[in-house]
Amino acid sequence: MSIKPLRFGQYYHIYNRGNNRENLFVQQRNYLYFLQRYTQYILPVAETFAYCLLPNHFHFAIRTRTEEEQETYWREQICLFLENKQISKPIFKLIPPSQAFKNMFIAYTRAFNRATDRTGTLFERPFHRKPVDNHTYLITLINYIHQNPQKHGLIDDFRDWKWSSYRAYGSDQPSNIQREEVMAWFGGHDNFAEAHQTDLTNLQDLSNLWEPQ
Repeated sequence: MSIKPLRFGQYYHIYNRGNNRENLFVQQRNYLYFLQRYTQYILPVAETFAYCLLPNHFHFAIRTRTEEEQETYWREQICLFLENKQISKPIFKLIPPSQAFKNMFIAYTRAFNRATDRTGTLFERPFHRKPVDNHTYLITLINYIHQNPQKHGLIDDFRDWKWSSYRAYGSDQPSNIQREEVMAWFGGHDNFAEAHQTDLTNLQDLSNLWEPQ
């Protein structure tokens, strides 16, 4: 069955695991490097609402930018680089979101393989993606992604997991997470925190929510 490429301007649940169930992250610096590459490759093509990195898999809740939004993003970045000079002609190439993810996985795999003296594919291919087509599911997905470390027994309280976006929502530090938009969806910080008190670690009835076996 063919995998449809990511569409512009669409909400998605992006998820994947290590090939042959290998760990994707074996040291703390691996998590950090992955997020750095995510910022480099994915920020220009998508907005991020939640993420969680675990040793052998990851989850992201995103919305791909429209073609116009991607163009605006690049114009703003280039203007900043050129000290706010106006740019009248396009000097960038539109990047399909699927290609951006592939580029990120390739870059991370190369670095990981060099660091661990391994060869070959690191991620399952193709990477998994599921369109999110209603608001209720999106809210549940964000909550579920944040609770993932506790679901897998990696930590007693998911709020303490370092490699997820949950703690960014309680911080005033700069972040690439769309905090204001998500907080508006939940109805404010108190409602956000209260919603995350609902235990979703045993959730089984949403087939869209994937977990590695």
